[in-house]
Amino acid sequence: MGWEEDVEELRRREALAREMGGTDKVKRQHDGGKLTVRERIERLLDAGSFHEVGAIAGKARYRPDGSLESFMAANFVVGRGLIEGRPVVVGGDDFTVRGGAADASIRGKQIIGEQMALELRLPLIRLVDGTGGGGSVRTIETEGRTYVPANPAWDLVVANMGMVPVVALGLGSVAGLGAARLVTAHYSLMVEGISQMFIAGPPVVARVGQSLSKEELGGSEIHARAGAIDDVVASEDEAFTRTRRFLSYLPSSVYELPARGPVGDEASRREEWLIEAVPRDRRKVYDMRRILRAVVDRDSFFEIGRKFGGSAITGLARLDGWPVAVLASDPYIYGGGWTAQASQKVTRFVDLANTFHLPVVHLIDIPGFIIGLEAEKAGTIRYGARALAAIYQAKVPWCSILVRKAFGVAGAAHANHARLHYRYAWPSGDWGSLPVEGGIEAAYRAELEASEDPGKLRLEIEERLNRVRSPFRVAEAFGVEEIIDPRDTRPLLCEFANLTAKLREPGPVAMAMRP
Repeated sequence: MGWEEDVEELRRREALAREMGGTDKVKRQHDGGKLTVRERIERLLDAGSFHEVGAIAGKARYRPDGSLESFMAANFVVGRGLIEGRPVVVGGDDFTVRGGAADASIRGKQIIGEQMALELRLPLIRLVDGTGGGGSVRTIETEGRTYVPANPAWDLVVANMGMVPVVALGLGSVAGLGAARLVTAHYSLMVEGISQMFIAGPPVVARVGQSLSKEELGGSEIHARAGAIDDVVASEDEAFTRTRRFLSYLPSSVYELPARGPVGDEASRREEWLIEAVPRDRRKVYDMRRILRAVVDRDSFFEIGRKFGGSAITGLARLDGWPVAVLASDPYIYGGGWTAQASQKVTRFVDLANTFHLPVVHLIDIPGFIIGLEAEKAGTIRYGARALAAIYQAKVPWCSILVRKAFGVAGAAHANHARLHYRYAWPSGDWGSLPVEGGIEAAYRAELEASEDPGKLRLEIEERLNRVRSPFRVAEAFGVEEIIDPRDTRPLLCEFANLTAKLREPGPVAMAMRP
């Protein structure tokens, strides 16, 4: 006799697992505008590529004769699949089974997902919907005891941050451990309208006197602006698209290098309008994102974290097909000055680039750290110094383009000054310890106070200083290596990408990426 009957029983149990929480719970999920975990996995991965692990794990009841009476699948689905032909690990919460609560979970399934990603060196994608196997007071009754809190496999969660790309998608109301799993990623996002995130949800918060709706307490806009998550998207399908695109810039693990993408854009391309991209009037702003899109490969710029620390722009792009990390200033926000939030954003982004061997291109227009009482209260200088440390710790190739301002400690953070200064300056470059316009009162206080016409004297001093602030004078002293025609920026950056491609070295870095 063969094992046909046993295989038939296996298939029957697999079919029961695919029913998830049952027809009514699945309908409730759909009525809430959400996909089920299995639908999400199907849409995320290459068609037909998902290989599930532990499909029939769950809680079963048996009749006296030993036959299966009922079965409830565990509320976590995990396995391997392909994205653009590349293996990945994906694990997702099944909200249709007890809302992802701990009393319906089998923690080993989450653990094996983290282990699989770490030991097979595969990118990890978490589809988070609910508490993520976190706490529920119902567990006290079902287990007959309470317990001292411990986060399962958190050592693996932390280790993965320094080993493989981790993406986390918030696809429902996420609380507690689920929230921690969502933010402990290299790239995290939420879906507008259907996703909220809390340390503790509205019923718990109401006990301390704050009556708030889920959206008021933990809506996606709140967390995007706070920097807890990176991006907000309009639909689950957009979340899957952005996940696939993010991973396309990165290697499967730190033991590999980012692969060169399609080479469909001429490295020699020169955009004529760049010659007038920066206004001659230093008080006027301009569109740095348009400049970015002009100098990187067409349609390759993938911005990350736009709603947080807005004076710093961060994203991934390609130069002659090579993936690079792009850091830039947004003069529309604080003139490009670094805030405490912008400094945190820069730190995290440089860590990402360093972890996964991405060369950095930095387009600079930094008038310094923002100043004033609120800046001091925010601890701006501490976060700024940490960003400076991240830049000095980075080992990846680095190229700076001095587009306009570079002043003070923040301006000095445009590169590691102990390494080769691979940088170019536009003729619009303007730099120093302090902007001329803001430093005259401090430097010439005695003269201004003694003058019969301080306003006139101030203008005279400013005119004198303007005559010697030309970037050409700095270049004469070799204080800046090259001043270039802005239209030559793309060809020079593509040369940088090709020259440094061979310098990238696979392997773990000393400073692993932190959440």
